[in-house]
Parts: sequence; structure tokens; C-alpha cells
Amino acid sequence: MKKLLFVFFVLGCFSVNSALAQNRMITGKVTASDDGSPLPQVSINIKGTQIGVPSDLDGNYSIEVPSSATVLVYRFLGYITKEITIGNQTNINVTLDPDITALQEVLVVGFGTQSKRNLTDNIAKLDAKQLKDLPTAGFQNAFAGQTAGVSIQQTNGKVDGATRVRVRGVSSISSSTEPLYVVDGVPITNNNESTNGAAVNPLLSINPNDIQSVQVLKDASSAAIYGARGSNGVILITTKRGESGRAKITLNLSSGISRETNRRDWLNRAQYIELFREANANSGGSNASIEADFDFLAGNSDWRTGEVDTDWQDLVFVDGYNRNSDLSISGGDDNTRFFFSGGYTDIRGIIRGNDLERISSRMNIDHKFSDRLSVGMGLSISKSSIDRLSNDNAFATPLQAIAQSPLSPAYNADGTPNPNTLYYNFLIEDEDANYLTSVWRTLANVNLKYRVLPSLDFVSEAGYDLFSQSEDRFWGRATETGQSVGGQGFVSSVRTENLNLNNYLNYGKDLAADHYLELTAGFNYQTSTRKYQDATGVNFASDDLQTLASAGTITAATSNLTEFAFLSYFGRANYTFRDKYLVKLSARYDGSSRFGANNRYGFFPAASVGWIASQEDFLSNVKNLSFLKLRASYGETGNAEIGNFASLGLFGTEAYRGEPGLKPTQLGNEDLKWERTNQLDIGVEFGFLENRISGEIDYYSKETNDLLLAQPLPSNSGFTSILKNVGSLTNKGFEFLLNTKNINTTNFSWGTSLNFFTNKNEVTRLPGGDIISGRNIVREGESLASFYIVEFGGVDPANGDALFVKNTENPDGTIDRSTTNNFSEASRIIAGQAFPKWEGGITNSFTYNNFDFMFTFQLVNGHSIYNSGGRFQEASGDFYDNQDVNELNRWQNPGDITNVPQARLFGGNGTQHSTRYLQEASYVRLRTVTLGYNVPQSVIDKIGMSRARVYFSGFNLLTFTDYTGYDPESTADFNSGFTNNIALGQAFYSAPQAKTYTFGINIEF
Repeated sequence: MKKLLFVFFVLGCFSVNSALAQNRMITGKVTASDDGSPLPQVSINIKGTQIGVPSDLDGNYSIEVPSSATVLVYRFLGYITKEITIGNQTNINVTLDPDITALQEVLVVGFGTQSKRNLTDNIAKLDAKQLKDLPTAGFQNAFAGQTAGVSIQQTNGKVDGATRVRVRGVSSISSSTEPLYVVDGVPITNNNESTNGAAVNPLLSINPNDIQSVQVLKDASSAAIYGARGSNGVILITTKRGESGRAKITLNLSSGISRETNRRDWLNRAQYIELFREANANSGGSNASIEADFDFLAGNSDWRTGEVDTDWQDLVFVDGYNRNSDLSISGGDDNTRFFFSGGYTDIRGIIRGNDLERISSRMNIDHKFSDRLSVGMGLSISKSSIDRLSNDNAFATPLQAIAQSPLSPAYNADGTPNPNTLYYNFLIEDEDANYLTSVWRTLANVNLKYRVLPSLDFVSEAGYDLFSQSEDRFWGRATETGQSVGGQGFVSSVRTENLNLNNYLNYGKDLAADHYLELTAGFNYQTSTRKYQDATGVNFASDDLQTLASAGTITAATSNLTEFAFLSYFGRANYTFRDKYLVKLSARYDGSSRFGANNRYGFFPAASVGWIASQEDFLSNVKNLSFLKLRASYGETGNAEIGNFASLGLFGTEAYRGEPGLKPTQLGNEDLKWERTNQLDIGVEFGFLENRISGEIDYYSKETNDLLLAQPLPSNSGFTSILKNVGSLTNKGFEFLLNTKNINTTNFSWGTSLNFFTNKNEVTRLPGGDIISGRNIVREGESLASFYIVEFGGVDPANGDALFVKNTENPDGTIDRSTTNNFSEASRIIAGQAFPKWEGGITNSFTYNNFDFMFTFQLVNGHSIYNSGGRFQEASGDFYDNQDVNELNRWQNPGDITNVPQARLFGGNGTQHSTRYLQEASYVRLRTVTLGYNVPQSVIDKIGMSRARVYFSGFNLLTFTDYTGYDPESTADFNSGFTNNIALGQAFYSAPQAKTYTFGINIEF
């Protein structure tokens, strides 16, 4: 019996070994034939069986096949299926050819990738070529005019100015409307940390030349995977990584000049004297009194002889410049790939005293340990140093110098700034004050991918974002701030650490010949800690000793610490049937420390469907139809961007007779929860003439409910208000995208991309009534931040009085629209809106032999800007501020027909807030233009290069508008915080944008 068992054991071992010997492992990589890029999630199957695996994110695969297997089948949506005979091969690299009936792009989505053809979401993409050669510090400007549904507004022409990005309108009244930014899987800090009221763009720390692609998740189906932070859209940034092959060294050098896009015309000396003599006489003043005032303004100079005629605007604007240097080294083999880069940017702004310097570096490494295990890491460090200015609502800011009289000399005879001007002379601030903001940013991420089963991958990602900003301000004894206190210093620092962890599973497999399923499931944990501190000191021993250690007295100091955390679970399922019927389901379950105990968690589901109709037999013979897809999505996202302790009852410190104490400062609300946005998207994608003409048309409707608003409380409660979820608003619009390949020959090509989108914003529910902030109002049935002001009625031809329209209701219900010169008799009306009704852009790209040429026009229409400074700049001689030359058209004699009232010194004739200073600000702008020349290969081969290109690029070169202010894009920066969604669309001595001319060279070894 024992011998018999031994025989069976030997035979069994032999059988196992024989079976194992019959199987073998085949590895390889799948790439696209057109550009050599790796193809992820390619389905590799043994023909005639259900055995198969998907390729990974780098196109690599490994599959165990029995000896009986003869053919492998490679399928990828958007590419032609290929069959390869196995034979004796153990390594099979495959290139797939694009299917001309499909859209070919592969897009990054939340926690994965997906082919554009298979997409049921609305996602916009910008790649590296649309970001390169851009002569601006912030990468967000690349979106302007390029992306349907994405609105870009740079606050003003300061190099550090905030950039507002709005995806499909504004979905909140009191919370942030900025999208969530995710860099290589890490949600990053995007908070304004400026202490002077003017926001600094926190994303200036990202070098645009390090970016490989940007995906904008616009609809709920794409953004719901980010749950409570997806209402404002999600922007996914993927940085450059190395590719297998010979190591490559790339050097980009550029240098350029900048000027302001526009100057305004102000009165010169003679015109100024004429206006104010007349204004004084019209107000009953004596000639002696006005001449005494002129003597004061002129100081030691003689205004009668024209000795001084100061153009203050000429002192404000300077010739700016920009210099950029970027060096990168990349390469690798099948197992290890690397990308290293370093960048330097030096920008002198168009406004005196405003400069930026940025140094950045990046290292990305990917290594494949085995066919099942691969890891990657990324690390970037950058430092931005900014010489900043006061905000627009300060005489120390340069542009307010235009209010100075041309009779006043800017400098004394000894070359020092003249302190005896009408207002504080900004040149004193320029010479005897410093304002330096330093921003350090470290972004780090590590990822691990392990193939658990042939169709199942486990992915673990850990990310770290350190944002550190310091501000150092000093005012010397000669400055307005420091003169009475012996000099003043201020320092602040803020440090935000953001930790992020993702663990998830990706599953993808052909279930049968006509069925393909992809599943993603996992969890996310994020925690963020912010520490802030500042101090103020006065009475310095010398203006040369500017640290607080040299201050005689520390007058103020404070610090605070705040934290928040998210714990989330997410899932997604994509199902494809017969390569043409598409279904997607996604959901996220979010928990946040920011919300009340009764609503700590929220559920955010979404669903979408697609139908590739061009795959149907009844359309297969339609002439010239290359592609047609219908899709629809619906889902819910949230907005969690409120204060960290908004739901809690808070106490603050209060000293009493020198003893510390506590007092209640905020009433808690345990029911506080997310603002929720439900969004519907219906779209069609099309292609004709082998996709020489392609595009998309979408309709969207976003409804935001549970808006967070402060609700008034009775005074006897001890509190003025409590934060509650009340109110709702909607955003609706259309998006249109058209791409055409107009000409494509051997020597010449011409392509065009056109996008157009509309947005209608409406407040649909507002318990508690109107919210009024200055000249803006939030009212049911109106657009958010509509202008609410008195209507200007022109000028009375008989006497030059400014007139205002009454707009009051009569007893019979009619509206009295008669005019009056008594401002108090007129009523406010809704007079315009701060947000554009529609926007668009058109880009044309040309190549001719070795030349390439590209330009983009941006179009913005339907919004208005209120010039809050107009009542000082066009004030009918009300005070001694210099005036716009439009005042030369003032009323002077009975019968004059004009919209400029009679000049009256101290008369307040038409200077009240009214539509006199409200203008439509629609514009067309030549946003970017690039002309490049690729040096012939025969030339660069002789000097050891693989590629060389010289180019010229321009930014904001032309602007066409009827707006008479400085710039139809520029608004006041002291209202530029990302959570101020009411007091919008107002200009106040706001600097115009910069127009930039740059020359550069790209070299590759």
C-alpha cells in the first residue's frame, strides 16, 4: 500500500510539472502608432477564451498563456483591434492604429484614465503645447479663450494678482467658487493668505513648464467622485514624467518686455486750471481763493508760467520685463523612468515697485520592480518672492497717483519725493517702504501599484502639500504710516500642511465578447493644519534696521491654529456593451469636520449614459459621418469651502481690568451641512469627413440648494446672526466646441478651434430678503451680485444740473420715471450684472515647412463694471482730483446737450453713485499669439542637438472694447478674495492688464 501511494505521488508531481511546463508568461507594452504614447487599460485576451488582462497606466502587460493558445487579441476603444500570433514569443510589443471613426484622446479622470471616445462625462483638456511659451506667471491664464464653460478673470495687472476661475458659473453666495485643484492625485491648498486685502494667486508657485496636461471636470458625473468639493468643478493637473528611451535634455530660454494694455487721458496743466477756475466761479468762489489753492498745489513752483506739468500716470507705469529659464532631463528604460527639471522666472511688473521672482524644481521617478509591482514618486519645491503694493483702496498704491494735480511737482529740487501734494505721494512709499511676500511650496507624492489579479490592481497614493507664506512690511519715517510712530514694521507667517491618502482598487475586464466592465472603489483621508502668526512694532532706531528686533515697542501680536479633516469612500463603475452603449455610475460618501454633528456625512451620487450612434448599422453608410455620440449625466456634488469651525459655538478672549477672560463670539449650529449642487448635462459629440470636423454641444443646468448664509437674530439673543443652510440659485447654459482641420498637406496645415458658452445665473430662493453690499444686490429672480444703483438721467440743458430717474411706484402701480436733480428722490434699480452672459474663443494654428503660427482671440460679452473711482475721476470739478478729459465735454451754456454736468467746486453735481459710472465691459482680446521656427535637422545635427526652435510670443496684444476705463478685465483687488461673491464687478484705481512681447528658444539634446 505504501509503495502504491508513493507511485501515485510521483505520478502526481510529474503531472503538475507537465502542466506547469505547458504554460508560459508573455509580457509586452501597447502603444499608439501615431505618437508612440502608452495605452492604458487595453484589453489583452487569449482568442476564443475569457482569459485576459488589461494593460497598466504605462501600457505594460503580462499574461500567462497555455501551450494551446495561438493568438492574442488587443482591443482598445478608439483604436483598431489587432490579433497577434504568439508562436515562440515571450515578449510582444504591440502598436495599435487609431480608428478614424473614433475620438482618440486618453483623459485623466478621478483615480484613473479613460478614452475620450468612451467618456460619458463632460471633461475639457489642455495639453503641454497649449501651456508652453506662455509669458505669464500663472498657468490659469492658459484657459482664457481655450475652454468652453471655464471663465478666467485676472483681477488686474499686478504680477501677483489673484486669478478667478469659474467653471459653469457661480454656485455659492458666501463660500468659495474656486474649483478644487488636484496635482498628481493630491488636492492642494488654494487659499488666499494675503493680509493687505488684495488676494495673491496661491498657484503662482506651480511652474507651467512642469505641467503635462490639465483636465477640467465640469459636469456632476465627472466631479462627483470628489463629492463634497466638486460643485465648483475639479481641475486635475498631471506633471511631466520620463519616457523610455534615450535620455533627453531640454532647455527653454525666453526674455520679453511688457507694457500696460491701456492708458487713460487726464487733464494737463492748462486744462486743469481752466476747469477749476470755471468750477470755482460756478460755485461763487473768488478768483483769489482759487489762485491760493493753485499756489498750495504748486508748492515752490510757479503754476502761472507752466513750470510744472506733471504726468503722474507716466510715473506709475514702467517698462516691464520677463525672463524665463527652464531645464529638464528625462529618460529611462522599460523598468525605470525619470524626469528632473529646474526653472527660474523673473518678472518686473508694469507698475512701479511690483516684481516677482520664482525658483522651482521637480523630480518625478517611476520604477517597475516586477510585472506586478510598480512605484512612483514626485517632489517639487518652489520659492516665489514678490515685491508687492498696497491694495487699490490706498493712496500708497501707485495708480491712485492719477488723482494728484498736474500742478504739483513729483520731486523736490534735491530729487526726493515731494511730500506736499494733494494726496500722499506714492513715490515716498516706493523709496522708503518695503513690502515683500515670500511663498514656499513643497508638493510630494508617492504611489504604489500592485497587480493583485490579472484584471485587478491595487493603488495606494500618499501626498503632502506644504504651503508657507511670509509677509514683511516696513514703513520708514518719511511714509504716511511711519512718520508719526518713528517707523512701523509688520511681519506675518502662515504655514498650511496638507496630508492626503488614497487607497483604491481598479478592475477592468471583458466579461464576454460584447461586454466590458471597469470598477473603481476606495477611500480617501485628508487632514490639513494651518498655523498663522503676526506682529507689529513701532519706533525704530533707524530706517535701515527693519526687523522687529529693532522696534522700540511691539504694539500687537497674534497667532492662531486651525485644522480640518475629510474621510471619504468612493466608487465608480463603467460598463460598455457592444463598443457603443455606455453606462457609468459613481458615488462618494464624504465626512468632514467642518460641518455640524447632525450632518457630518454626505452622499454624492451621479450617473451618466452614452450611445455611440455612429456604430449602428443604420448609420454606417451615412456619407462623411465619422463619429456621433449622445450622452447625458445627472448627479450631485457639494461645496465644503467654509470656515473650519462654522458649525460650532465659539468663544473668544476679552480682557477686563487687565485680566484675561472669555466671551461667546459665535452661535453653534449642529445641523449645518454642505451646499448641494444637482447638475444635469446633455451633450452630443460629432465628427465628419474622417474627423476633419469634430465638436461637442452641451446643455447644462445646475441647481444649488442649502446655501450657507448668515441669518439675522433678535438682539436679545446676544448674537447678531447664525449661519444656516438656506436659499438656492441656478446656473444654466450652452457650450459649443468645434475643431476643424481646414488644410493638411505635406508642407502646410491649418486648424481651427472655436468654443462658445453661455451662462445664466439666477437666485431662486432667498429667505430673509435682499442682501445689499454697496452697489451690488442679491435678490430673488436676479443674477447674483447684480448692480443696484440709481439711474443717471443725464444733464438738464437749461442749467447743467445732473438728473436722476425717480423710478418710484405710483399709487396706481405704474412707475414714475421722471427725472429730478434731487438724488434722494430717486430709487435704486437693477442696472446690470457682474458676470458675462456669454464667452468664447477662437484659436487658429498654422504650420508651413519649418514655421508654426498660432493665435487665440478671447470674447467676453454681457457684463458691466462699476467704476467706484469715477465719482473722483469724472466729478465735474467737485474737488481738486485731476479729471478725465471727458470733463472737457461739460455743460457750460444753456442749451448744451451733454452727459457731463456743469463743473461746480464742492458742488457734488452728479457725483453720487449712479449708472453714470456703470459701463458695459464686453471685449474681444488677442489673448495669445506665437510664431515659431524649427531649425532644420541638417543644421542642428552638426552641433549635436536633436531639436531647436526659436519663437516669438505675445500676450494681451490687442483689445477691442467700448469700455472707457483702464481695462475691461480689471477690477478692484480689495474685493478679490475667493469667497466674496457679492461685491463684484467694481473698479477702483485698478491697474490694466499687461501686454507682453517675448522671444525665446527651445533646445533639445
